[in-house]
Amino acid sequence: MHFSIPITDLLVDSLGSRYVLYSVYLEGFLFCKVRYSQLHRWDEQLRRVFGSSVPLFPPKFYLAMTKSMAAERRLQLEHYLQKIAVDPQISNSEVFISFLKKLQLDTFRILTEKAGLDVYLPDGRNIAIDIETSDTVERVLEVLSYKLEIPRQLTGYFSLFVIQDCSNGNFSVLKRMVDFELPYVTLWSMKAEQCKIGIRKWYMNPSIDKMLMHCTAAVNLIYIQAVQEIERNWSKPTHGQMQKLELEKANNKIKFLELMQEVKHYGYLQLNPCTSDYPEPDCTAVVCVGNREISCCVTLPSNKVEEVSFNINRMRCWQVTFLGQNLEEQGHRKGQKLELKFEYSDLDSWRWITIYTEQAFLLSSCLQKSFSEQLMPAKEDLEMQIEVPLVDTVKKSSKQQRKTNRNLQITTSRIMSENQISRNGKDEVFAQIREEDL
Repeated sequence: MHFSIPITDLLVDSLGSRYVLYSVYLEGFLFCKVRYSQLHRWDEQLRRVFGSSVPLFPPKFYLAMTKSMAAERRLQLEHYLQKIAVDPQISNSEVFISFLKKLQLDTFRILTEKAGLDVYLPDGRNIAIDIETSDTVERVLEVLSYKLEIPRQLTGYFSLFVIQDCSNGNFSVLKRMVDFELPYVTLWSMKAEQCKIGIRKWYMNPSIDKMLMHCTAAVNLIYIQAVQEIERNWSKPTHGQMQKLELEKANNKIKFLELMQEVKHYGYLQLNPCTSDYPEPDCTAVVCVGNREISCCVTLPSNKVEEVSFNINRMRCWQVTFLGQNLEEQGHRKGQKLELKFEYSDLDSWRWITIYTEQAFLLSSCLQKSFSEQLMPAKEDLEMQIEVPLVDTVKKSSKQQRKTNRNLQITTSRIMSENQISRNGKDEVFAQIREEDL
């Protein structure tokens, strides 16, 4: 989960008191807005349940809060959310989920009530399910799996995604939804962008298909996604492979999926066209990720086309960076610039490779999933960083260590944005802000 607080708002309540409202983003999209006092009360609840396992909460300020102090608090709150989110004991608890559910509903002013939700299959068909607006992704997947007749023990191989239809008839996968997210609220918040909720398999290693072959419903879902990949040119069978696939298509789905194991880029997730600095600056690129690699078809400034791939086992760390602060109030970023860069071993030397894409958080999630699907030596410490860059002279950064169940180490780093720091090097004071208002 990639939590960030890239922006804050200084507001005035009905009594004339000033307060700071923090915009919390999840996977690069607006998740909720919250005040310091709300998070402080939540922290007290968490400590009553989990004690000292809860990370330290940013302390109160008893003096007037300066610009630099406000920036430091934003950074500390961001780290606090990141730390508690990666502790499964906390993030799976009722006190964690119920608080975030309420924040999502309150932020977008949605009442808890019965509602209908359409979830789309890869072939374009929709499954209509009855839910409540406060139902989480985990609950929606349970209802959907029951309708699709997928056994409960196999639901973990699938996930819900936010998908956007494009004007040219294509579509793009914008983000994977996390378990405690509210699909109805997320979809409502992105209603202006022609988005919909889709179900897709959630594993990066195509050989995992064989673990689901005993379930007809799971096979059907994997099969229609495989067909979609061919139709969208995400998977690239040769002429000979295509002939064999056509013979098995619709008649023997299991055999079809077995043949797909040999197809180039089968099971990969393809991003929208983007740019890269490899092998030269300003290269346009078509990037897809899967089966322990990032594969890129790059067009050089000279119009020469090259295909390159990066094995994830030769990556030492990666980071996601916000390149701008023009974040929209509702859901998706309008022209928001993001980059994912990773440190890669190339001929016994290390170099940073950068991919500029609005789907940087999705790419990061896919990388993390790929690492978690294979056993990595404990000495191989991998890092993932998220940065909000400075454009001024004062920079602050910090790192936190997070461990996954696959002995992965993920470090999340945040740097304060320039608009929270005085350009003349002197702190500016929020006029008459009282601590109790924050």
